[in-house]
Amino acid sequence: MNPPDSDISLFKRLRFVLVETSRAGNIGSVARAMKTMGFSDLVLVAPRCADPLNDAEAVAFASGATDVLQGARIVGSIGEALEGCNFAAAVSARLREFSPPVWTPRAFSTLVTEDQGELRPALILGNERVGLPNEIVEQCNVLINIPANPAYSSLNLSQAAQVLAYECRMAAVGDEVDSRGVGFQGDAASLAQIEGMYAHLEEALVAIGFLNANNPKKLMPRLKRLFSRTGLETEEVNILRGIASQILKR
Repeated sequence: MNPPDSDISLFKRLRFVLVETSRAGNIGSVARAMKTMGFSDLVLVAPRCADPLNDAEAVAFASGATDVLQGARIVGSIGEALEGCNFAAAVSARLREFSPPVWTPRAFSTLVTEDQGELRPALILGNERVGLPNEIVEQCNVLINIPANPAYSSLNLSQAAQVLAYECRMAAVGDEVDSRGVGFQGDAASLAQIEGMYAHLEEALVAIGFLNANNPKKLMPRLKRLFSRTGLETEEVNILRGIASQILKR
């Protein structure tokens, strides 16, 4: 195995391993869950469905993530699946008497993100009906248990994968929302532009009798406080000054 490259992001390092999956549709759904969060490394250990990468149900459930599905590797053992990995996390709703330390998805995502590339982690999810066998769980570094309603903690395979992929993505990119291409975003107005707008607006308010220049009280400070919370853009300042100009013309 090549030495770890600290410049490789978690999106390239994290591997999803599915063990003895029965339904091809679930494999497609996991591929979709992975792609929506930016992950692509998928390994199938001895799947119980025939031709899972080309099965019609798998392709339909992948819903556009067919590149992740078609790129999945099929192997015969967990050892093969974990080649190149140095940290394995079993995912199970069932706690075992003899198991590695039990972690939440958030604890796992925090560790593999903060490690800055030294870890090559794998998330291992078992069969839909019986889950992971004890011998695989006992080989792992940690057991991930998703906190859920204790009265009904059953998660579909792809739902569990989605929770894990989401937590890892949030740990990697943070809470900032990418708003590129959403709505109009102009240049922020300068302080001089905003002060000019306030003077123009005050003149218009006096002209229509809304503001008494001899007894202004706190109207203008309150208006300034209101606009200061908006993050005014140059175009917005120009619109407000245009309104003030029309008021003064009349």
